[in-house]
Amino acid sequence: MGGVVEFSKFDELEKKINGLVSDYELLKKRNLELEELLKDKNSEMSEANNKMGVFKEERDAVRTKVDSLLDLLQEIKSP
Repeated sequence: MGGVVEFSKFDELEKKINGLVSDYELLKKRNLELEELLKDKNSEMSEANNKMGVFKEERDAVRTKVDSLLDLLQEIKSP
């Protein structure tokens, strides 16, 4: 009877190890998915930052043009 008890403990240990291996594989897969998602989000963020830089340059150009036009109007008002 001692042999049956020992084999049941080995069976239990085998099930736990198989569960751990299965969990590890799932976590490894999920980690790869998350790494890919992070890579995509970093790419999107970089693209958005580049667009924001372009918008800032356009805004500065418009501001300069408006200031120039306001200076011209000031010159017209004060003869």
